[in-house]
Amino acid sequence: MATFTPIQSAFTPAVPQTFEDLHIKQSLVLDLMLRRMLLEGYSNLKGLSKSLRLSVSIIDAIFRNMRQQQLVEVKGMEGNDYNFTLSGAGKTLAAERFQITQYAGACPVSLNDYTAATKVQSAKVKIDRMVLRSAFSDLVVPDRLLDQLGPALISQNSIFVYGPTGNGKTSIAERMLRVYDDAVLIPHAVEVDNQIISLYDPVVHHALEMDDDEIDPRWILCRRPCIVVGGELIPSMLEMRLDESSGIYAAPLQMKANNGIFIIDDFGRQLMSPRDLLNRWIVPLDRRVDYLTLRYGVKFQIPFELMVVFSTNLEPADLADEAFLRRIHNKIYVEAVDERSFDEIFRRVVQGRSMATEPDSAQYLRKLCLREGRTELRACYPGDICNILVSIGRYEGRPPNMTKPDLERATALYFAKG
Repeated sequence: MATFTPIQSAFTPAVPQTFEDLHIKQSLVLDLMLRRMLLEGYSNLKGLSKSLRLSVSIIDAIFRNMRQQQLVEVKGMEGNDYNFTLSGAGKTLAAERFQITQYAGACPVSLNDYTAATKVQSAKVKIDRMVLRSAFSDLVVPDRLLDQLGPALISQNSIFVYGPTGNGKTSIAERMLRVYDDAVLIPHAVEVDNQIISLYDPVVHHALEMDDDEIDPRWILCRRPCIVVGGELIPSMLEMRLDESSGIYAAPLQMKANNGIFIIDDFGRQLMSPRDLLNRWIVPLDRRVDYLTLRYGVKFQIPFELMVVFSTNLEPADLADEAFLRRIHNKIYVEAVDERSFDEIFRRVVQGRSMATEPDSAQYLRKLCLREGRTELRACYPGDICNILVSIGRYEGRPPNMTKPDLERATALYFAKG
């Protein structure tokens, strides 16, 4: 876990001490504790409190209830804590509950609590050109582009980034997350109609140290999420998915991206058509709410508090109609680079690779890149060509060279014949 201090969120949920504070049914907590005890074999109050992210007072209340129903057998004491295991009746009941769902992790939060937390933690950024220059310092981005990005990021509305391929649209989109200087609390799981939706995903949520015992441990302090999807995006990724073997629902991508950024890279080249995607999100983008459905037909509403970034090298008018484009307030064109920007990108690339160059290497590479009918310089050319030079050097067992013959050879490999 990374460190991130201090917590800068308006949402600071207190540790629930009673079922009234918990906002979920006592029967759900009982089932959760039964499944956990079935997995552990021998348990104690303190251990269950840690595993289920619940206060000892709530665990103790459930334990006493289970003793009354003869579902547990006390095996001894360790200090003021009990050591116990499930009785025969307890094991039978736990096995029944395990058949319904195998979830035995952190106690979920209620849908209402999740909704309120997401709205409270909606992003609010204060940035200017200097802040953006710092955020994008590892890219060569002209001020005129920064001055378009600034207002778009402050608005936190969706952004359509378009323009010729190879000029850094994806790199720019991925660095938008750097404008946030705060963290958010994300629950391990959310309860809807007694069903458990697993939300926290360590693949996309970067957990941070949270040294505060007074905050409800069912929530995890994380950096604002940034999810990037490309051509692999299919409709099922945007809907609830039930794991048949475990009985646990997985949250859709846009729910995992709440309070952060969702980047749809190479928009228009997904397995699902642009029209299907845009029709799916026309209401969420407009009203900032989304509607999901459980396997058996129960429909529920979640907040859509995220910034969606569409990145494409296709023409916007070819992808969406006017009604949809109207809902995306920010449309930013990333143009081909000029000679000055190209040379600066080239300088950074060769410096990063510690490659020796001739005085006119950048100028000569520009000339090669504009041969055979090519009319635009792309930001990706210097890095891609240098990668080929490194490969040529390895193939020949020597350091990479930036000589004119080697540049000729590398560009001949890189560019397809017209």
